[in-house]
Formats: sequence, C-alpha cells, structure tokens
Amino acid sequence: MRCTDNAGNTGNTEGRSLYTEREWLRIQAQEKREKKKQRQLIGIAVLLFAVVLLMSFMVYYFVIRSHDYTLSQKYDKSDPVLGVGSTLYSENVADPFADDLCVAAGEVNTSALSLNAYAAGLFDINESQTAYAKDIFSKRSPASITKVMTALVTLKYGNLDDLVTVTSIVKDIEYGSSVCDIKEGDVLSLKQLLYGMMVASGNDAAMMIAEHVGGSVDGFVSLMNQEAQEIGATNTHFTNPHGLTDPDHYTTVYDIYLMMNEALKYDVFQDIISRKNYYAEYSRIDGSSAAVTWESTNHYFTNDAEAPDNVVVYGGKTGTTDDAGACLALLAKDLYGNPYLSIILHSDSKESLYAEMNQLLSLIGN
Repeated sequence: MRCTDNAGNTGNTEGRSLYTEREWLRIQAQEKREKKKQRQLIGIAVLLFAVVLLMSFMVYYFVIRSHDYTLSQKYDKSDPVLGVGSTLYSENVADPFADDLCVAAGEVNTSALSLNAYAAGLFDINESQTAYAKDIFSKRSPASITKVMTALVTLKYGNLDDLVTVTSIVKDIEYGSSVCDIKEGDVLSLKQLLYGMMVASGNDAAMMIAEHVGGSVDGFVSLMNQEAQEIGATNTHFTNPHGLTDPDHYTTVYDIYLMMNEALKYDVFQDIISRKNYYAEYSRIDGSSAAVTWESTNHYFTNDAEAPDNVVVYGGKTGTTDDAGACLALLAKDLYGNPYLSIILHSDSKESLYAEMNQLLSLIGN
C-alpha cells in the first residue's frame, strides 16, 4: 500500500509509519540529493568520455595521421646526405601518367613569375603536383642535361668498378666543348668517368662511357632512347650521349623531370649531383699516375649564385650550347626536407638562368 505525504511524495506506508513526519521529509530530501548527485556523476562521466574520445581523435589526426605521409616518389627521407633514397619506388613509374608522377595539361601558374626562358617547370615530388609549368611539352635541345640520361643508362647497365682504357673515341667531339681532359691510353674506372662527366660535364668522358657500356656509341644511344620510352619520356630523342647540338637530339622540360625522377632512385646519382668537386687518381698510358680535381659547373656550388633563403639546392645538371641556350635541372628542398625538381631550358645567358631559377625556386613552400 502506497500513500502520498503533504509534500506530494509517494512512499511506502509501512516504512513511513516508523518515522515522524519531520524525519520522513528529511529522509525524502536526502534521497533526492543522492539521486541528484548520481545524475551529476553520470553526467561528468559522460562528459569525460566525450573529452577522451575528442582528444584521441585529435592525437590521431594531428599527430599520427599528419606524419603518415604516402610519399608519391617514395624517397627515403632518412638519407643523411640528400634526404632521399632509392629503394622504395613502385614498379609502375614507367607510366607517365601514373599516380605517383606530377602531371600538367598545359600552362600552370605562369602569371606568378616573369620568365624569359623558353621553357620551365617546378615539380613538387611529395605532393605529385606541378607547381609551375611554362611550355613544358615543347621539344628543345637540352645541351648537357642529356647527361642525366647517360648517367641513368650507365647506372642501369654498367658496372662502376670496371676499369676502362680510354680510346680515340674521346676525340670525336666538338672542339672547345667541355671536357675532363682524359687522353687515349688513360685507365680510369667507370665510376670516375661517370663523376667526371656529371661534375665537370666532360663530353670526352660521356663518349668513353657510351663506348664501354653500349659496346659502341650508337649502341649506347639506342639504350638511351629505349630507356626514354620506358620511363614515359615520349617526346625525347637522343643522337649522342653528351648533348652537343643535333637537329634530331631533343627533349622537353617534362621529360627531363621524368629522367631526373628515375635517376634519383640510385644513391650514386644522388651523390654525384651533390658534389662541388671530385678528385680522381688514374693511370696514364705509360703507367705513370695522374691526378685531377674536377670542379662543378653548377653556380650554386661555385658561390656564383645563391638560392632563396627558404630553399636548399642539393644538386643538378647544367647545360649550355648556342642552340640550347643556358639550361639547368635541379633537385632542391624546402626547409622541411620536401623535395622539388626545377628545370629551365634556354635562358639567354647564365646570369639570367640563375636569376630566373631563383624566381622558380621562390615558389617552393608558397
């Protein structure tokens, strides 16, 4: 049996009979306070649970997930020299429109800069984005940037420990062009020839490399063109391993990006392009020793040019001929270590080349 007291509280009549009216009201009030306290504790528990969930989500999203980058070019950023490695590439990099390659349908961001160079591009490797593109698909003479492909083919098919005896093929180049000054009968390793070709831009070294690796210069050039097709550089055709002018020798800014991107898979290539100089000891035809230090042709390494404050230039390849103008392909990084490839073809002088390259590099991080 239940009854209602004067305060409107319902209770057990038998239980209430044990207390006076005043005591009963006190008990009822105490029960209300306990129930209110329980509801408050439950509310606090729910609120704390919600806060824990929110904090867990924030830790995941802003700390864990933000550091879980999917590197489009899969460089090993722990590399102590360049912060890029060579062992984590996917097998599908040959497709020029693969997900992990920068693409551009046409001009990109050209209003941001005023470049007189015929063609230029800036490629954000981690984001697989083209940050700047001016005429990047037009076929042009690349001059000694050709040697990026020569290096790539050498690394793919050659043995850098091979000892190579220099032949008369080294004389089969344009008089007055850039050379390592190696002589017929000299004995160098293939590695030394490769460094000489890339650091000092030696055309004589390029010819010797081609003959040794390809069996003949023509055989090597065939490998260069084959490799271009395999990596998707379909607007490229080579007739020599050094880049001296030939009407059938051409490439594009975008294809150079593909070549550099492919060559960076090799740790040796990363080291080569980062060198300010290279010291080599080798033998002459008479058995005597020779020693030489080949100096870089990159003005960023010779202190003739200085990159923007927020950019570190890690290396690249220069090229200059009357037909090609002044050309440059660079690997650079922002202050967070994110890699970019920047390429300019046909500036009217080396001074304008580096001034315009700095304009291009200034887009990094913006």
